[in-house]
Amino acid sequence: MTINKKTISQGFILAAIMNLSVLVFSKLFTNPTIPEFDPDVMSTFGLVMIVLWGLAYAAVAKSYYKVKWLVRVFAIEKLVYVVVWIQWLLNNNLSDVFEKDILAGLFYSVYGVNDLLFCIFFTYVFLTLKNSNENAVKV
Repeated sequence: MTINKKTISQGFILAAIMNLSVLVFSKLFTNPTIPEFDPDVMSTFGLVMIVLWGLAYAAVAKSYYKVKWLVRVFAIEKLVYVVVWIQWLLNNNLSDVFEKDILAGLFYSVYGVNDLLFCIFFTYVFLTLKNSNENAVKV
């Protein structure tokens, strides 16, 4: 099964929108609860970096097929966040976050699932590009 270029481009835009949604959850970086519960990864700096990754996804949405190895980097980046999220869930209590702030609780509830889905998406795109390049006639 293959997905057409337009659909893949839309997937990159959706990934960007999902990353930019951190602006809502963090209340434009003013929500102290998100960094409080994971000051290493979800500091204000970490949240800004999430926005920048989102902008990177949007930047290559129309030309992703020219940067297959960057797409692979996107997949690895998402995998790192999934692992961090699982570790966080194993060592923290979501209800504590929800008690302090509903948006922060929602953020910690869903960000890993979101990242897992986009890790799969970016991996699929990378493998599709890699296979199409390997099957192309070299001149």
